[in-house]
Amino acid sequence: MTNNDILRRLRYAFDFDDKKMIALFAAADLKVTREQISNWLKKEEDPAYEACHDKLFATFLNGFINDKRGKKEGPQAEPEKRLNNNIILRKLKIALNLKDDDMLAVMALAPFKMSKPELSALFRKPDHKHYRQCQDQILRNFLKGLQAKYRPNTDAAPAFQWKQP
Repeated sequence: MTNNDILRRLRYAFDFDDKKMIALFAAADLKVTREQISNWLKKEEDPAYEACHDKLFATFLNGFINDKRGKKEGPQAEPEKRLNNNIILRKLKIALNLKDDDMLAVMALAPFKMSKPELSALFRKPDHKHYRQCQDQILRNFLKGLQAKYRPNTDAAPAFQWKQP
């Protein structure tokens, strides 16, 4: 999955408008324009399409964390220069304040089954013997579950009840 694709899916799942997208980047101390946002959200076939590189997308995710959880004291966290699906999943978990059970419930909305040990392997350090690379399928299903949770179809209500902290 590309950063642009994930950005599009997050925007849709949480129903962010352009103003909110600009505010999320600003929450991580980066000023972007409506035109830039529009170009990142376009399909690859569009001539105005621009790739959202890792550092930009990491900044967006940091802004999402700041927006959902509040900004930490001190300097803003430096965005990663290189992202992978494990880091993206971790940042989404932090932003949404999800526990393992919550993440499994979100994935079940996709519907996608995963065990707790499989999930915890995604959050281990890369040099740990039980570390597992997060494949696109896992991230795609997690995003699909988020969409089902935050933008459910009116004709199919999810069987899962969200626990708010």
